[in-house]
Amino acid sequence: MSIQAATEKMIPNMIGAEEVESTSRRRLSVTDPSTGEVLGHVPLSNSADLDAAVARGVKAQKEWGHLALKDRVQVMFHLKAIMEENADDLTALITRENGKTTGEARGELLRAIECVEFATSLPQIAAGPVMEVSRGVECKMLRYPLGVVAAITPFNFPLMVPLWMLPVALASGNAVILKPSEQTPLSAVELARLFEQAGLPPGLFSVVNGDREIVEAICDHPSISAIGFVGSTKVAKLVYERGSAHGKRVKALGGAKNHLVVVPDADPEMTAANVVASATGCAGQRCMAASVLIAVGDVDAILDKIKEKFRTMKAGRDIGSVISPGARDRIAGYIERCTSDGATLVVDGRKGIADDAPAGGNYIGPTVFDHAKPEHAVACEEIFGPTLTIIRCKTLEEAIAIENANPYGNAAAIYTSSGEVATHFAERASAGMIGINIGVPVPREPFPFGGWNDSSYGEGDLTGHGSFDFWTKSKKITTKWSERNRSNWMS
Repeated sequence: MSIQAATEKMIPNMIGAEEVESTSRRRLSVTDPSTGEVLGHVPLSNSADLDAAVARGVKAQKEWGHLALKDRVQVMFHLKAIMEENADDLTALITRENGKTTGEARGELLRAIECVEFATSLPQIAAGPVMEVSRGVECKMLRYPLGVVAAITPFNFPLMVPLWMLPVALASGNAVILKPSEQTPLSAVELARLFEQAGLPPGLFSVVNGDREIVEAICDHPSISAIGFVGSTKVAKLVYERGSAHGKRVKALGGAKNHLVVVPDADPEMTAANVVASATGCAGQRCMAASVLIAVGDVDAILDKIKEKFRTMKAGRDIGSVISPGARDRIAGYIERCTSDGATLVVDGRKGIADDAPAGGNYIGPTVFDHAKPEHAVACEEIFGPTLTIIRCKTLEEAIAIENANPYGNAAAIYTSSGEVATHFAERASAGMIGINIGVPVPREPFPFGGWNDSSYGEGDLTGHGSFDFWTKSKKITTKWSERNRSNWMS
């Protein structure tokens, strides 16, 4: 991608369904990762653009926040129906701007719709506690919107991750500013139009495109009360620290190096198929992808099945493209230097590209590194591509120690037929999401997504039941009407 002249055709910022021209002169080209075709040019917005969106949000939120929650969630019912009616177009849009296969894009859409559906249940979730705490004295807790909040989202799930946050944040009574990845802004722009069709009042949802400058402006803006962030660990930590320093509520989800453990009693066919799908799905560009496989004892028969499946897969046929030439070259760099680090290159993704894959696409095939050590780069750094690194050890305790030493903590999984082994591992793995014979253990609503350690900064949840608490503030009301028992301590 490259900076473009300000006169070229633009992908707009949005305030509701209204296209808004950025005051910034900086531009970035947006390309289809699977072909290299230029799709348009996105503005790299500045603080003046953010100020305008926030001002509209502040004004619109005052009335919106006073509506009954049951009235606000009607928008989400309408949005769900509209997304279902336009499923084919939305799937194609995801594929075009992200490079996913059609099946993967459809899966992302279905998960996004599920997040919208969850928001429609908020009136039931929001029923706060009420209790008579003393004779004639009642306490209850109500929740109120924060005001204007922001969501900063990555390229790998351009529709789903924004919808982790937007439905609940909006239904909770807030106005929301979305800063999508500058590499995949098209789904965000379309979301603004869909929300308008669903009946969301103008000004409550804005899309402000940009890069680091606009992220910093969001962290600093005095009228933004909370930030939800999903991206790399490096940036997640910076957003958390900067936003928190300005008194904002921040939940920032970062990267991962997920470890899968295979023990000898694992089901060979199921394990092999599941590990391969976890490592190569979405071209490995997801923070829940299998990254390291820890082989405990004699599991060579299972490893052979995994390697064989990797050898038969091709980028451009079985898996999609990675997001950019830079991403492709970075992954190729790990392949280039893995042997000098001491690992064995078993399947070389540089050779795993389909003959008919578009020449301009960012393709790199599935890759397997074997006999790696925990300190090797391919075993400890987030590659974010269709790669699998195999570490061998003798015991389950060794495997758990290797997993625990990993600084990240999104996901960990074990493949076994033993409930005792599975429970032992689940209790000791240092990760927020655990899979048992599941390589991508993403929880579904109402259970929240979220990891531990360097994969997560800040308190609260961006999905599931806890998301309503994150996007709202509580008020406790204590009431006394009765004159009975005036001798109690509250009289």
